[in-house]
Amino acid sequence: MSALLEVQNLSAGYGAVQVLRGVDLHVQAGELVALLGSNGAGKTTLNAVLSGLLPASAGTVRFDGQEFKWLSPRKVVQAGLIHVPEGRKVFPNLSVHENLWLGAFARARERRTVNLEKIFEIFPRLLERSQQLAGTLSGGEQQMLAIGRGLMAEPRLLILDEPSLGLSPLLVDEMFSLIRRLRADGLAILLVEQNVGQSLEIADRAYVMENGLIRFTGLPADLLASDTLRQAYLGM
Repeated sequence: MSALLEVQNLSAGYGAVQVLRGVDLHVQAGELVALLGSNGAGKTTLNAVLSGLLPASAGTVRFDGQEFKWLSPRKVVQAGLIHVPEGRKVFPNLSVHENLWLGAFARARERRTVNLEKIFEIFPRLLERSQQLAGTLSGGEQQMLAIGRGLMAEPRLLILDEPSLGLSPLLVDEMFSLIRRLRADGLAILLVEQNVGQSLEIADRAYVMENGLIRFTGLPADLLASDTLRQAYLGM
C-alpha cells in the first residue's frame, strides 16, 4: 500500500546554502510519525518544502499519489496537508473566532460552522475566549488556537511543528494528550519535536534528522534501546 505522504531523495536550501540532503520519509494514513532533531537539523526547512513555501532543488514529494512539485501553499492545503507552524503564528489582531474561521478559508469552508463546534468541544477555553483578540491569549491558549485553526481545514495529514515549545510542563502534558487523542481518531500526524521522550511514547515510528540528513528510521523502541543512537542524536 502506498504511503499518504512520500518524500524521496529530497534536497532543498536557501540560495547557495543546501540544508536538506537526500531526505527519504513517509507517513501512512492514520499513522503518527515523530521527526526528531536539534535546532538546525533541517526540520523547519523540510516543513517549508512540504507546505509549498520553499521549492525543492531535487527529489519528490507525493501526497496521496499526487506529486507536489511547484504546488502553491493554497493547493497543498486544498489537498489536505495542513501545517501548524512553530511559534503558533496566530493573527494577533483578530479574535479567536476569526482565527478559527480563517482556518477553513481554502478547505472545508462549507462545513466550518459544524467544525467550529467540534473545535470548541475539544478546546472549551477557546469557546470562553472566542471574542478575545488572539494576541492577548497565553502561550498555551495560542497553541490550542493554532492547532484548532489547522483542524478547521479537516486535515488528512497534520504537521505539528514544535507544539510543546515554550509551554509549562503541565501544558506540555495536556498538548501530548491532545495529540494522542487526534491519533486515536485516525488522523495522520507528522510530529516535529525536540521533546524526545514524550514524542517517542506516542509515535508509531520515528525519524532522527541531523545536518539535513535522516540518521535513523525505525520504531521508537529500537531507537531507545540503542545507547549509541540515544547518546549521539538525542542527548539521552
